[in-house]
Amino acid sequence: MSSITTAEAYLVDIPVETVRTDAVQAFLKQETIFVEVRTADDGHGTGYAYTIGTGGTAVLALLRDYLLPHLVGRDAARVEAIWRDLHAATRATAVGAITSLALAAIDTALWDLRARAAGLPLWVLAGGAKDRVPLYDTEGGWLHLTEDELVAGAKASQAAGWPGVKLKVGKPNPAEDAARIGAVRAALGDHVDVMVDANQSLTAAEAIRRARLLEPHQLAWFEEPLPADDIAGHELLARATSIPVAVGESMYSIGQFAEYLRRQAAGVVQVDVARIGGITPWLKVAHLAEACNVVVCPHFLMELHVSLCAAVPNSRYVEHIPQLRAITRTEIAIVDGHALAPDEPGLGIDWDRDAIEDRRVA
Repeated sequence: MSSITTAEAYLVDIPVETVRTDAVQAFLKQETIFVEVRTADDGHGTGYAYTIGTGGTAVLALLRDYLLPHLVGRDAARVEAIWRDLHAATRATAVGAITSLALAAIDTALWDLRARAAGLPLWVLAGGAKDRVPLYDTEGGWLHLTEDELVAGAKASQAAGWPGVKLKVGKPNPAEDAARIGAVRAALGDHVDVMVDANQSLTAAEAIRRARLLEPHQLAWFEEPLPADDIAGHELLARATSIPVAVGESMYSIGQFAEYLRRQAAGVVQVDVARIGGITPWLKVAHLAEACNVVVCPHFLMELHVSLCAAVPNSRYVEHIPQLRAITRTEIAIVDGHALAPDEPGLGIDWDRDAIEDRRVA
C-alpha cells in the first residue's frame, strides 16, 4: 500500500432521532467527527468518531493542529505503527476522551482504506468469526418513559423478534426501578434478555442494594452502575450479585479494561470503538476479554460495531440505536433479530455524501 498524500478532518452535526434520557444526562445531538485519508495510488478511507453534544470542536482542533500533519507521507498499511506514534505524540493529553476520539477517527479511516485495498469487508479482515450478531433494543427503555410506555416498547421489540431489550434505571426511589423492570419482565416472559443501565449514577452501596431488588427479574446485565473510575466499587458489586456487571463505554484505554478484568470486576465488556481510540485498540480489548472468558457487547455505533462483533468470537450483542440514518443511504441489514455483517469492502457504511455536506459545521 502506498503513502498517505492527504488527510482531512471535518465536523457534522446530526440531531437525535428521538428523546434519549438516562439518570445523569440527555443525548443532545451527535457531533460526528470525520477523517478522510487518501494515498498516492488513489486509495481512500473514511473514518469517524462522535460525541453526544459537547467537545466535537475540541476533537476537530486536535486533529487539525496536531495529528493529521503526522499522517502525510506515512505508509498507510502500517496501521499499528501509526496508531502508536500518534498516541505518543499526544501523550500530554492521554488518556482522555478528546485524544481517544481523535485517534479513533484516524484509525477507522485507515482500517477502511486497508480493507478497501484488500477488497475485503472489515469483519473478514479483522478476524471473520461470524457473519451475524444478535441485537438488543435500547430505544424503548429511556428513563423519562412511563412504566406503561416501557412495557409497550418492550412488547413491540419482542414482537419484532429482538432477543433483548435494555431499560434505564436510576429513579430516586429504588422501588420504582424495581417495579418498572418487574412490569417489563412480566410482560415479556422468560425468553427475552432484559438489561438495565444506571449510567454511572450510583454508589457501590446503592448499586448493591438495587441489584438485590432486581435479581428476581433474571437480568442479562447491570450496566455502568458506578462511575467508571471506581474499580473497587465494581469489584464489590460483582462479588455481591449474580447479575453480570457491564462496563466499558466510558473507558478510554486498554489498561483500564485490563484492570477490571484482572480484578474480576466486569462480566460484560462494552468497549466503544470511538472512545477506546479506534479499531486497533478495540480488537485488543476484545481479545483480552476473550482470554478472560468474558463477552463483548459494545456501546452504541451499531453501524461499525456490527462488523467488529462479527470479527471476534466472544461478541454477544450489538446495541441497536439508529443515529446515522440522516447521513447514510442504507441501514444495517437485520434478519430474525440479528444484524448481518456487511459484504462491501471497507467499513461497510454507505455514506450519503450530499447529506454529509449539507450538515457540515463551518
